Amino acid sequence: MTKAKIAMKTPLVEMDGDEMTRILWGMIKEQLILPFVDLKTEYYDLGLLHRNETEDRVTVEAANATRRLGVAVKCATITPNKQRMEEYPQLTQMWKSPNGTIRSILDGTVFRAPILIDSIHPVVKNWKKPITIARHAYGDVYKSVDLYTTEPGECVLTFRGQSGAEQTVSVQKVDGPAVWQGQHNKESSIRSFARSCFQYAIDTRQDLWFSTKDTIAKVYDGEFKRVFEEEFEGYKADFEKLGITYFYTLIDDAVARVIRSEGGFIWACKNYDGDVMSDMVSTAFGSLAMMTSVLVAPDGTTEYEAAHGTVTKHYYKYLKGEKTSTNPMATIFAWTGALRKRGQLDGLNDLENFAGQLEGACFDTLNRGTMTKDLVGLVDEGAPAHAVTSEEFIAAIRENLEKRL
Repeated sequence: MTKAKIAMKTPLVEMDGDEMTRILWGMIKEQLILPFVDLKTEYYDLGLLHRNETEDRVTVEAANATRRLGVAVKCATITPNKQRMEEYPQLTQMWKSPNGTIRSILDGTVFRAPILIDSIHPVVKNWKKPITIARHAYGDVYKSVDLYTTEPGECVLTFRGQSGAEQTVSVQKVDGPAVWQGQHNKESSIRSFARSCFQYAIDTRQDLWFSTKDTIAKVYDGEFKRVFEEEFEGYKADFEKLGITYFYTLIDDAVARVIRSEGGFIWACKNYDGDVMSDMVSTAFGSLAMMTSVLVAPDGTTEYEAAHGTVTKHYYKYLKGEKTSTNPMATIFAWTGALRKRGQLDGLNDLENFAGQLEGACFDTLNRGTMTKDLVGLVDEGAPAHAVTSEEFIAAIRENLEKRL
């Protein structure tokens, strides 16, 4: 007798993506989710060509659907640059980062933590515990505007208030061609970022580090520091009760301290810093494909995604009919995170349990030595390890999942 599939009440927002991660997305659904879950999703195709066809309206629609339904799962997507414009000549413009668009609409904070297995130890030998990156998800360079000029002149920055009052500063005078960039952030978003970080530290009972460069960007980064200090007053008693600490330092000092540390804390970073440092941390712990990433909005809305790119090189091999050994772990964990959260919100214990069992099947597979090529060279000497293709890896997870269920 066939076992009934696990029921869902409310759909997830499903955002499909690009290149090799899009291929893996289909494999994961087909092999690891649909045979066991009566999956309900509201589907949005965020592949680059469809974003181009809709003039990027589909990205905004997906973000608004996430606010409405509360939980989303997103595949990795292409943010086009000059090279991508040449690869995709049908593009009508260099569309902005879909992640940046979604994060601007949802606000909140991205929390990224490494996925650890016993046979792979961090490159930084003194790291004993995971380091979680808390990345501000609004503004800065991801919401910036830029400009190229060809002649001598002066650039000024002007703010016009609703009252009619103006403030103007000179950016720079130049004697020839130059490039310019203007970026911003909102105090309300910085406060949401601070509150999310303090609450997450309390929930996970971890110390919180925060870093900017307020010695250079005295007003801009100084505002981040000031807001964090103000907001911490509301959480100070809880921190003391739990025996955890809040620590602020400059970003360059933080990097040195992180490398010397044993880990086991949350490192809060501004948007760009968090982008770079989460890649560094995940790579040092093993692989970019071994990191979870979740956007938590102030109203509790959550969006789960893989923290890495679309694995372009593997995609071109795939198009030639060649087998690839692409690591799907971060994408699988995006799905399990979203399914677990949906189960929690809707009171579906079976759905929560399934998410845990799927993650457990992934660890069963890796701990027995079956893994993708990126991990084989990282395992400890003497530990079992053999490389398999993407399809074989997912098939092995499926086999272990069936045993668990």
